[in-house]
Amino acid sequence: MKKVLFATTALVATAGVAAADVTFGGYGRFGVLYQENDSGNDETNVTSRFRLQIDATAESDMGVTFGARARIQQNNSDTQQSIDDGDDGILGNADDFAVANGPAGTGINGVRFFARTGGFEVGVGNIYGALESMPGMYEIDLGLTGLSYEYTAYNFRGDAYSSGGDGAAGSNGVEVLYSMGDLKVHVSASDTNDRVAGYVAYTYNGITFAAAAQDSDSESDTDYALSVVGNVGPATVSLAYADNGDDNDITGTGGNGDHYALTASFDIGAATNLDVYVADADYFEETSYGIGAHHDLGGGVSLRGGVISRGDDSIRADMGVRFTF
Repeated sequence: MKKVLFATTALVATAGVAAADVTFGGYGRFGVLYQENDSGNDETNVTSRFRLQIDATAESDMGVTFGARARIQQNNSDTQQSIDDGDDGILGNADDFAVANGPAGTGINGVRFFARTGGFEVGVGNIYGALESMPGMYEIDLGLTGLSYEYTAYNFRGDAYSSGGDGAAGSNGVEVLYSMGDLKVHVSASDTNDRVAGYVAYTYNGITFAAAAQDSDSESDTDYALSVVGNVGPATVSLAYADNGDDNDITGTGGNGDHYALTASFDIGAATNLDVYVADADYFEETSYGIGAHHDLGGGVSLRGGVISRGDDSIRADMGVRFTF
């Protein structure tokens, strides 16, 4: 991502204070999204997103980097929302739910703050989340929009950085990241379902092995996950598994159980990348699978599209343009 330097040598009037930097970057995308619905009312609509990311850092005299990340994002489907604190009247517990409050709006999301030195980092606020950041969860980015992300085995049942909301910033999110050579460790916690999660990953001979576990008050949150990522011939292949609660024989929303995902990504020529996946879960009606392609036009612009058969046995497809800045 090309970043534009907004400010350097900030606080220069203060002797002994290192420079502060603010950078802007992001992307825009637009195209069409087709969705096959069980009701027979199939839809083809315009889809779009604009994301502006702001990263600000400052370095102390002792070499510790302090920083913050925030995003301004607008999707064509966005509506303003608030969080209802549920029957217990306590915000951040499992019975909370989102409530739509009218027309689309754009705003700054919850901010992630951090302090970093060497391979050690502490983050608070709108944290990345250990399960979300685990190797093997996002090895491909299918089509223009991600097309449901059913190849993400943990199925968003843990803390994650929210581009359009507060994420764990509204419920006391904190995380610790450490890397040394081929070893990576990430532990995160928040008041959302009293989650505590972590993963350990190690890369050996070009293959990354990762294992994660989570403790949570919610029976539908991920309990543990495993993944392996590496190159097989010309392709980058990942295999991931997540235990997303005990199977409760419910398909679709509210369903729990095992989730498996196999993905592969490989180049076709100098400018085209092909992504494929197959995924299955106890809460899917049918096996989910799909294919997508990115064609680089240069200058940060690419043509993207894909088609999938979803776990609910419906078809979703998209096509459009994405440009980074």
